[in-house]
Amino acid sequence: MTLGPPRAIGYLRVSTAEQSGSGLGLEAQANAIGGAAKRLGLELVDMHTDAGVSGGLPLEQRPALVAALDALRRGDVLIVAKRDRLGRDVLNVAMFERLAERKGARIVSAAGEGTDTNDPTSRLMRQIVDCFAEYERAIIRARTRAALAVKRGRGERVGGIPFGYQLAGDGRTLAPHALEQRALAVVRELRAAGASVRAIAEALNRRGFRSRTGRPWVHQSVHMLVRTSIASPIGVTPAPVVVDVARALASHR
Repeated sequence: MTLGPPRAIGYLRVSTAEQSGSGLGLEAQANAIGGAAKRLGLELVDMHTDAGVSGGLPLEQRPALVAALDALRRGDVLIVAKRDRLGRDVLNVAMFERLAERKGARIVSAAGEGTDTNDPTSRLMRQIVDCFAEYERAIIRARTRAALAVKRGRGERVGGIPFGYQLAGDGRTLAPHALEQRALAVVRELRAAGASVRAIAEALNRRGFRSRTGRPWVHQSVHMLVRTSIASPIGVTPAPVVVDVARALASHR
């Protein structure tokens, strides 16, 4: 069976955070891949793009990378603009490279990064580049968590508005929602007494409380509420409450 001359296949990836303001946008990556294919004297037959995909995700969550690796045949070259486009997890990237090698193909970075040859020094260079990519991802995540913690400490909105709160007049900070806070107080009291989430949902409905969507409470919604707003209320560490569960339920009939 004649496979024909070696070909180039491109792989592009941007994560959600990198889609704006990055020098490695999709167009820039495509230009770098095209230039690398030309330097290698290979025809660029296809390009596969994972848009809005984190570099830490495994292969099964990277459909375009799966397609790119599957398209490789012996002698082909998978080209990326930079090694970190393959991923920011050392073990994952090593697996991707091994999959390409098993097909008789190789992965080349348009930026070099030790991918031009396969001697021991080049392999070491690739491993160092991959380690730094994973380190950078960890630093970004740590900084993001720290920034979100600061915003929470200031009472500013982070993501969706949790049950029991509403946006204050400044449009940034959170203010207690009186009716929802009363519902939370009921949930907190009954949960401390050992009531099940199903019993709590029934008690809320008997008292006339409704969920944020205006519908009656169901046990699944109460379970989520307990895990979020009750387990870690914003800026509140409630004192332990010891209540007889039968008496607590009776008081909310």
